Amino acid sequence: MADIVDEFNAYRSKMNDRILEDNNKIIKRIFNLDTNAYMPGALDVKTKELLGLVASAVLRCDDCVRYHLESCHKEGVTKEEVFESLGIATLVGGTIVIPHLRRAYEFWDALEAKDS
Repeated sequence: MADIVDEFNAYRSKMNDRILEDNNKIIKRIFNLDTNAYMPGALDVKTKELLGLVASAVLRCDDCVRYHLESCHKEGVTKEEVFESLGIATLVGGTIVIPHLRRAYEFWDALEAKDS
């Protein structure tokens, strides 16, 4: 199951490199803005990642959900915090979020399996 984490990261890295090699100023600025938005500020990184996770689930972006799940995992967010946040996302987003919720649970389980 941990293979889905490695496959996601390899593909994301490969394609980000490909996108950035075109040297598109707008895209580079968006990537930079995204990086800087998740730096510590009035809110800590953990809180920002949970907010990103909820927004991503509501917007139904599986890649974004996976990215924020992994970032949450690296920040030491607990399973309970993640699943409670995903519960809020499902409440806000409605039942259309449930398929993304399934994939989020699967990815979190894979992240935890990598720790074993």
